[in-house]
Amino acid sequence: MKLEEIKKHLGQEFGDEAAFIIEVIETLNLKKDAGILDIGTGRGVMAILLALNGYHVITGEPEGDNWADWRSSAEKVGVENLIRFQYLQAEKLPFDNGEFDAVFMYTSLHHMDDKVNALKECVRVIKRGGILIIIELTPEGVEEVRKRYPSHSDAVDPRKYLEQLPLDVGVIENGNLNAYVFKKK
Repeated sequence: MKLEEIKKHLGQEFGDEAAFIIEVIETLNLKKDAGILDIGTGRGVMAILLALNGYHVITGEPEGDNWADWRSSAEKVGVENLIRFQYLQAEKLPFDNGEFDAVFMYTSLHHMDDKVNALKECVRVIKRGGILIIIELTPEGVEEVRKRYPSHSDAVDPRKYLEQLPLDVGVIENGNLNAYVFKKK
């Protein structure tokens, strides 16, 4: 589905974010049968864009935190069958070691109280050679969001929390959002 169609079905705000995320997904060259986990479902942006690219995705967030209707958006673009939701805590993921090829977090890390343990858990469930992709707002992006939500959390740089782990890192910058791509050694 093209970006203009996504905007038409899901709204301009979704479409503005989608262009950058689609670019990030395409640069990763993941196999279509890759095991993918999306932590922090929210409005479903990450899970839906992964599904629109043909991936099966497990997505989730803590019970009681599902503040947005991601399922209706997934249905509008016909990908609900590629997304499985389950309640989970990032700090204690209910998955085996090395279960996933890729773990995504889209603007969710800054909401977590225990970032270090959440990220250690992400690395634990990724296979050797797998990737952790964290897309977070830059300080400029936070300022834009605060125009609508004045109490929004500060920006975070996940590299600060992963310094001691066996990971290679790359950054894809895009003004208000950065994508941090960590590869497990």
